[in-house]
Amino acid sequence: MPLSEFGIYSAALRLIDADGVEALTMRRLATELDANPMSLYHHVPNKEAVMRGVTRMVGAQFRTFTPEDDPWQERLRVLAANLRALAHRHPKLMAYSFSRQPEFLHSDDPFWTALTESVEDAGVPQSEVSKIAALLVAAVIGVLSAELNGSLHRWSSLQPRDFDDFEDRAGDAAPDPADVAACGPDQERMFRLMMDTLIAGLESRFHSDHNGWDADA
Repeated sequence: MPLSEFGIYSAALRLIDADGVEALTMRRLATELDANPMSLYHHVPNKEAVMRGVTRMVGAQFRTFTPEDDPWQERLRVLAANLRALAHRHPKLMAYSFSRQPEFLHSDDPFWTALTESVEDAGVPQSEVSKIAALLVAAVIGVLSAELNGSLHRWSSLQPRDFDDFEDRAGDAAPDPADVAACGPDQERMFRLMMDTLIAGLESRFHSDHNGWDADA
């Protein structure tokens, strides 16, 4: 079967899902495709180009359709949930993309289009839409990155320290790791809480008396 960019990206994604980005090499990719390594370079110049292509291909899996008559709050929740589902479908690739490939979103990306439309419908003036949308994406990706690398689970398992009885607690035995794991966070619930908090922040800047967005608030 002749090589194609789609076939190369699909094979690369299988390798990344199995063993991570670090395990992907042009030679291993050629072996996966049962092809001569040099033949890959007729389609992609290097591994970096392969990674960009894989990220674009996976990014096209966003389900961005949301009914236009849905409230902007619900549309934001759906978009965020879709991004989270994609991150958990391909965690190794998306963790890499979140930290190394800011171009995985483009101005003509359907996800970005739906996001900016929802933000504008929240009452944000046109001059501020891209900034607010970028902040929302950054917040969502930050939480997803913490989910994927285990930080969110660990941080939310930390117990608050009562400094008034610090000396009494200093000699206490460390908690059993099994107990900590058993009390680990419901990450989906935490993700919904994060979205509720972001949306509440937007709502607080949009006056119910229709005065519009208060840029100085």
